[in-house]
Amino acid sequence: MLLNFILFFLQINIEENIKNAPDKDYETGVIIGTYLPFVLLAALAYFIYYKAKNRKDLED
Repeated sequence: MLLNFILFFLQINIEENIKNAPDKDYETGVIIGTYLPFVLLAALAYFIYYKAKNRKDLED
C-alpha cells in the first residue's frame, strides 16, 4: 500500500513538461529536478550502508 502511494506521487510526465517548455533552460531544469531526488536518495542509501558496514562495535 505504501509503495502504491509513493509510486502515485512519482508519476511525472517529463515528456509533456519538455514539450511545453518555453526554452532550453526550462528543459534542463525539468531534467535536473526530475533525476536529482533519485540521485540524492541513492547517495544517502550508500552512505548509510557504508557507515553501518564499518561500525566497530558490531565486530564478532
